[in-house]
Amino acid sequence: MAHDSAPLQQQAGTPGTPRLRVALIGHAFMGRAHAQAWRTAPHFFPLPLQPVLAVVVGRDEGRARAAAENFGAEEWSMNWREVIARDDIDLVDICTPGDQHAEIAIAALQAGKHVLCEKPLARSVPEARLMADAAAAAHSGVFAMCGFSYRRTPALALAKRFIEEGRLGQIRHVRAQYLQDWLSSSEAPLTWRLDKERAGSGALGDIGAHSIDTAQWLTGQSIDKVSAMLRTFVTDRPVLAHQSGLGGHAEEGAERGPVTVDDAAAFTASFSGGAMGVFESTRMALGRRNANRIEINGERGSVAFDFERMNELEFYGGTDPDDAQGFRRIQVTEPSHPYTGAWWPTGHGLGYEHVFTHQVVDLVTAIAAGTQPSPTFAEAVQVQQVLDAVERSAADESRLTATTGPATDGSPTFQTPSTKKDPS
Repeated sequence: MAHDSAPLQQQAGTPGTPRLRVALIGHAFMGRAHAQAWRTAPHFFPLPLQPVLAVVVGRDEGRARAAAENFGAEEWSMNWREVIARDDIDLVDICTPGDQHAEIAIAALQAGKHVLCEKPLARSVPEARLMADAAAAAHSGVFAMCGFSYRRTPALALAKRFIEEGRLGQIRHVRAQYLQDWLSSSEAPLTWRLDKERAGSGALGDIGAHSIDTAQWLTGQSIDKVSAMLRTFVTDRPVLAHQSGLGGHAEEGAERGPVTVDDAAAFTASFSGGAMGVFESTRMALGRRNANRIEINGERGSVAFDFERMNELEFYGGTDPDDAQGFRRIQVTEPSHPYTGAWWPTGHGLGYEHVFTHQVVDLVTAIAAGTQPSPTFAEAVQVQQVLDAVERSAADESRLTATTGPATDGSPTFQTPSTKKDPS
């Protein structure tokens, strides 16, 4: 007989340190990354609270139990509502497909739980605003954060430091690309990321949202107008048989289903502080596995970054002597660089998983201090508005479109706790 919840193993904590008991909802690609971060963070960073992965929640009993065992969680469950209602859960970490973000986050905040929610925050602006409203209305000391994890890349955090120190001067140009290739084959199977009802958008929201957040965070400016194009190159794909990583496998001769999101997005942007930007995101750039790139040019200097060389930052000092000018490569592994002092000796680089550990460190530290962690849900709403404006512009022949205009319809399809008749 299946059980909604079953005990597994206990997770040791640091004696004397208060615990922060975490419910992880969703255990696939992002769930794995988050689970490792919760377990790793206290071993490398002195945290004011001891994270404990208390329960893993999934939809399939066997997979949820296996994930909990693999992650070292205390329990597994198939009922997120019951988990959220428990008094021994302090924080809810949402790593589900996008169609579940709003309902789970709002319920968790109303139950007095801290929330970490994967990006993009929601499928639409109306959903995102509901989530931000719930965060604003939460009890004092209850915080919500959106998981734009690339902010915690040491090289990008160093770029942020340089910009705040004025080394670039007034920002003029932003160029951002996020290029992947895992959907290049027309035989790659139909996953939830290709379904607008579940994902909200395609490459635009899945990876382009990271570029938007990174650009706005680094520059301190918000995008206020866009002119955009969207393309769907493969309009139908074989139905998924087995999920694996970002994609999965389809049976030979499998039925094909429609792709209802964009394969690629490109747009120009105007920033609130006067900068101009060019953005591109695609999951069909054959040969580019995870090329998350950004270059920012100011009146006195420039920075450039590519996540495929994530331990490096390029910096150009425009005020250097003429005979010494040129982009210099900074190896971001020094103890004086953001986050890196807690890890390995100089020259020993970090990987993708480390940005999630840094995200946990910053979140736990903020919660313990009673301060709002960033990115807030309100910041994530602004990113959602840009995504929406890109879609509206692309639908209107790339017309220049304000991010504050009327959003496309995306009202939540779930019932809020106040209107729900059956709380189970």
